[in-house]
Amino acid sequence: MQTLNVRVQTFGGLKDELLRNLARADTDPAFEAQPTLSFDSWDTMHRILAPKRTQIVMAMAGRGALTVRDVARLVERDIKNVHGDLDMLAKSGVIDKTDGGFVFPYDRIHIEFDMEAAA
Repeated sequence: MQTLNVRVQTFGGLKDELLRNLARADTDPAFEAQPTLSFDSWDTMHRILAPKRTQIVMAMAGRGALTVRDVARLVERDIKNVHGDLDMLAKSGVIDKTDGGFVFPYDRIHIEFDMEAAA
């Protein structure tokens, strides 16, 4: 099962994680970085992964390349609205756009974020 890890983290946190992964990959030939999508804020993540878009993504899981019409049928929504959502998801890196259509190459999404009191 392939999982897309989604998290909210600062640019500094993302940079630190990338450097740790590069160092680990240098010393451990068996190391495999996990597919991760990072958002700079909860608001951005929630806007991109709004409930109807999340429904689209989960309907696409494990199905290979799908056309806009295919996805609209799966989620029982208007083609025009689904097309807009697919474009947003592709531009945000959640799904891939290929010659054969749109693909979500994962079986599941794991969302991870921390919340702290305002300073």
